Amino acid sequence: MENPKQYSNLCAYRANRPSWALSENDATPEAAFFNRRELLKGLGIGAGLVAGITGSLYGASEAIAAEDPSAGLYPVKRNEAFKLERDITPEKINAAYNNFYEFGSHKQIAAAAQSLKIRPWEVTIDGLVEKPMTIGIDDLLAKMPLEERLYRHRCVEAWSMTVPWSGFSLSKLVALAKPTSGAKYVRFETFSDPDVATGQKQTWYPWPYVEAITIEEATNDLAFMVTGAYGKPLAKQFGSPLRLALPWKYGFKSIKSIVKISFTDKRPKSFWEQLNANEYGFWANVNPEVSHPRWSQANETILHTREKVPTLLFNGYGEQVASLYENIEGQQLYR
Repeated sequence: MENPKQYSNLCAYRANRPSWALSENDATPEAAFFNRRELLKGLGIGAGLVAGITGSLYGASEAIAAEDPSAGLYPVKRNEAFKLERDITPEKINAAYNNFYEFGSHKQIAAAAQSLKIRPWEVTIDGLVEKPMTIGIDDLLAKMPLEERLYRHRCVEAWSMTVPWSGFSLSKLVALAKPTSGAKYVRFETFSDPDVATGQKQTWYPWPYVEAITIEEATNDLAFMVTGAYGKPLAKQFGSPLRLALPWKYGFKSIKSIVKISFTDKRPKSFWEQLNANEYGFWANVNPEVSHPRWSQANETILHTREKVPTLLFNGYGEQVASLYENIEGQQLYR
């Protein structure tokens, strides 16, 4: 059982949760929910943080877009090759329901995330590349062909949303870096600043957040570097100014607020893999037939409608990505 203060804060959070928001135990039995909280304990949830969050943070998102130096680049043209049968999740909902552990272990972190300083922002590209570099985000944007794509987002917690991301194909960044023939993996790292991101003061987490994919996954056309959403620069709670979108994988693979991209011949160990490799592995491809150790992945709840629908293999992107895994045996590709 959590300590009394944590339990009180959790109750306050539940009492103030917007009507459309899912609780973690919508996907997980209550007992398992508290076991997970015990593993990740220590981050309090205040009622003041969530009071009126939907309206106020949508306004904050609008203000940030107006102040961002890249605001004049958006909206960008939509790539019609990336269409979906679902409605787009309303921005007001998406902007107020986010996983961003640097700022807290609950979903209503958007207010805290506004303390993130997104300029100046530099991205280091290094490792097994011909052209190691450190480049400012605005200089990087100037080099890339921006477009909008409609993508599904499937969380490992069994909820989903649909987002109009803006950005550029990760393959374009790979081409810019010119990896050598020995590069087999791409490692992504987020910022480290516990004075701003207070969640990074929790020493049981292996900060900074790290994720990795294979070079083949990185050059697949679906892999997308996100710089904007909803026709504006990316809001801070979404992982501004640069995040990854891998729509065929569970959402925790789509690392936020990236400052370093490294090409390597050794498979990196990601943030959640370091914490609990039995539940959050390297591949994390969506598969409804492979349950999470503590809940089923057969269905998902669409965030803004609360409709429960069947989950699709590779989150519905099998035609584009299934061939990446044809010759891989003996590994947990779906956890």
